[in-house]
Amino acid sequence: MARSGLYKSDVQRARDALVAQGKHPSVDAVRVALGNTGSKTTIHRYLKELEEEDGQGVGAKVAVSEALQDLVGRLAARLHEEAEAAIAAAQERFQAQLQERETALEASQQEAVALSTQLQRTETALQAETEAHAQARETLAEANTTVRQLEERVAGLTTRVAEHEAHARSLEEKHQHAREALEHYRTSVREQREQEQRRHEQQVQELQVALRQANETLTAKNHELLQLNRDAGRLLELNGRLEQDLRQAREDATGQQQALDGLKLLAAEHTALQTRWADDTHRLDTLRGELTGARDALEQERTHRQQVQAEAARVSARLEATQELLERFSPAAEPQRRKPPRTTAK
Repeated sequence: MARSGLYKSDVQRARDALVAQGKHPSVDAVRVALGNTGSKTTIHRYLKELEEEDGQGVGAKVAVSEALQDLVGRLAARLHEEAEAAIAAAQERFQAQLQERETALEASQQEAVALSTQLQRTETALQAETEAHAQARETLAEANTTVRQLEERVAGLTTRVAEHEAHARSLEEKHQHAREALEHYRTSVREQREQEQRRHEQQVQELQVALRQANETLTAKNHELLQLNRDAGRLLELNGRLEQDLRQAREDATGQQQALDGLKLLAAEHTALQTRWADDTHRLDTLRGELTGARDALEQERTHRQQVQAEAARVSARLEATQELLERFSPAAEPQRRKPPRTTAK
């Protein structure tokens, strides 16, 4: 019995589809095309009715089947030709791509060889640079050690200069006391000095000439000190020049010592004029001796730029003290004399 909903038109569509596919429209094939539904008897009855309606019988079916087979054969041949053409084109593209890949591979191999050579050169250069860097580090370590030693030496010398400067300040205080005593002495012997005024004036003029020469020397030393400040980075290279300057400064100090010896003679003459001030004169000579000792100690340590500057400042201070002492020995000549300008070390 036919299932509900199965119509003759459904069987006809299934049969025509099978025929179009080149298949024989049997009952089982039609039933499969209908989704395995419907009764085989009903399907068979509908197929028979359709065959009777076509009115062509078995011969017409065979003709249609042959035509379909011929069509399918031509389509298969056409598809085979198109498939071969597509395969040939694909093979040509594959060969072209294969050639490009081989060319690229060869170029890559050459580039790899060049890169390997460059890498070897780079490794050689890196090794050389590493050795140079190690040598530079050793040189830097030696330089740092030298710098630390120089810094320690400079620190020690600076401490010693500070101690000598403190001693010099103590001497200055003693000089101040001596000047006060000399002021009292000047008041008491003013009458005796008036008789020797002309001789004192002549000696003062000579000392002023010496002072001007000393000031010129100090100015030259100031220029040298300025040059030393500019050339501080080349301290080791300029050591010889500093030693030469030190010898020149010692010679200048020797000249100043001779001037001081003349002052001692002048003090001795004043002491001979007034014996009651012998003790004060003796004290002044003692202070001068201490000052001379301090100057000699400083001269031995002036191997550095700061020691040269300290010695120049000390010579200037000593000359000013000498000028004040001479002015106090000759008070009547003060309005006629002009104190030389003070030159400070820069």
